[in-house]
Amino acid sequence: MLPTTASKGRGAARPAPPLFGPYLRRIVKWQQMDIEYTFWQMVHLCTSPKVVQTKNQWARDDPAFVVILILFLVFATSAYCAAYGQSASHAALTITSVVLIHFLFAGIVLATLCWFLTNSYLREEPNSHVVEQRVEWLYAFDVHCNSFFPAFVILYVLQYFLSPLLVAHGFFPALLSNLLFVVAISYYHYLNFLGYDVLPFLDRTTFFLYPIGLVIILSPLSNDTDRVQSDKILSKFVLWLVKADD
Repeated sequence: MLPTTASKGRGAARPAPPLFGPYLRRIVKWQQMDIEYTFWQMVHLCTSPKVVQTKNQWARDDPAFVVILILFLVFATSAYCAAYGQSASHAALTITSVVLIHFLFAGIVLATLCWFLTNSYLREEPNSHVVEQRVEWLYAFDVHCNSFFPAFVILYVLQYFLSPLLVAHGFFPALLSNLLFVVAISYYHYLNFLGYDVLPFLDRTTFFLYPIGLVIILSPLSNDTDRVQSDKILSKFVLWLVKADD
């Protein structure tokens, strides 16, 4: 699905076909989802993200990626709840919060922000003979989903297996936990940059790399703050929900 277009020339460009309707309808039709290609994308987002970002398609019309990512979130959060002995009601609340707030709500906010920034400030000025192009909101959400998956692997999966070490007292657990967050957040913003950098009508997309420098600068301060209370490191992301009743 190409970004939406609007003509500045004589003729009016055809509007982009509606996508939300078919997209939402396919969520409940597993037989129409390309599961194999979705897993291929997920693997390559962690190993060769440029291969995924440069496919000849701007936004997915297949909701399989979002559906499978939500299922992964449910399974991973359930594992945290089981490992830390939470009740069924609290586990349900935790899973709901992770899916609706951590992924969907945060994704909608971030995608909307990037959609606004790209269309308002980062588009190249077209001349009178070139069709004006704009970033679709669904494409911006698509980029967020791509960027979120490696962060999920680091902060939900890898951190789960390292959690016995990370909840221990001491400087090293605090350092390792902060390192995981720095890598995950930096990789998120790098993939976010790649997602917009492939659009030929955008300029100054290196703007999306700036948060990486801020994360690296602030990381030593966070490590120093958590040096004494390293048992609370994991509460930054998932376990603050799981351990909220403690």
